[in-house]
Amino acid sequence: MEVAHALGSDHFSFLVISTRKNFCIFQGRINRIKKYVWSKEEKNKIFTGHLGKGNREAPELRFDFFLLYFNGEKRPELIFSMEQKIIEPDSTAVRTALWRALHLQVDVKPAIIEDEIGLQLLAPPDGWQTRPDMKFTKRIRASIVARARYIEDLLIEQYKQGISQYVILGAGLDTFAQRNSEIASKLHIFEIDQPNTLLWKQKRLTELGFKIPSSLHFIPVDFTTSTWLRELQKTEFDNNKPAVVVCTGVTLYLTEEAILKTLKQVNSLAAGSTLAMTFNLPLELVDEEDKPLIEMSIKGAQNSGTPMISFFSPNQLLAMARSIGFKEVKTITTKDMEELYFKERVDDLLPASGEVFLLATI
Repeated sequence: MEVAHALGSDHFSFLVISTRKNFCIFQGRINRIKKYVWSKEEKNKIFTGHLGKGNREAPELRFDFFLLYFNGEKRPELIFSMEQKIIEPDSTAVRTALWRALHLQVDVKPAIIEDEIGLQLLAPPDGWQTRPDMKFTKRIRASIVARARYIEDLLIEQYKQGISQYVILGAGLDTFAQRNSEIASKLHIFEIDQPNTLLWKQKRLTELGFKIPSSLHFIPVDFTTSTWLRELQKTEFDNNKPAVVVCTGVTLYLTEEAILKTLKQVNSLAAGSTLAMTFNLPLELVDEEDKPLIEMSIKGAQNSGTPMISFFSPNQLLAMARSIGFKEVKTITTKDMEELYFKERVDDLLPASGEVFLLATI
């Protein structure tokens, strides 16, 4: 998504990014909006709309967020929604980043994965380590760091075999590109997520002095009006080259129909592509010691309005992937993770049993 530059002036300007249809630049207070639609040929053209009474177009506009500019300079110190709320990353992305940081602080070395950048991005208040979702979730923390390590090991292995495209569905606060700059510079990395999470992340990376290379692509997707594949194909993604596609911690919130659609879209990519996607097991297949925490998580998600609705057994996953047409499919279980990353540990850190990877090739 190319963003036009705001005009330099003594007043402040707002650049509105619509994730639905268009860009709009306007200046002044947020009680009237003058609309301007950008065509592909006008990416570098600047349009200012002075506010005026009786603007009948304003009620028709539906913008998700806007970046605040001062004196024409791109300085998004504040990112607001149209309701004047500061935009923040998804709460699941926040927890995942904090779990990875907590692993470095409280678990015995060597670390399974070393990621402190997520913590730098969040800059949480003192005492975040004692939050209930941090303090009482040791086995979930182990699962989170193990799956992150597995994904990165898979990517590096595929990179050594010549893969040059990496797609992250539901990227959240992933920091692979920042922690592995040498490899990342030789890959095209496509981070796909909801607009607010990606905008917040870009803002924080800039504030912390991280350079965003041209090979790192942030792809905001409004999943109510578009698909990740459609938006991906508008970028520098090469449909004729294979890619590694990963998706973790997402499918339990999707319907089976949406999951099947996603799998079919991945299967439409170039031959040689690899998919790694996590799924949650039905409660009856979870170890007894993990059931109380998972039951609490299910109830909490239900009460928050984002219910966990999709659970699959390993055999169901294999059958589903094969029916779609993936060439090679297998599952990576908790026991596999234990063998890979926990076998030599001297502490009692072990992953929870509620999640399984589907690994499939095209």
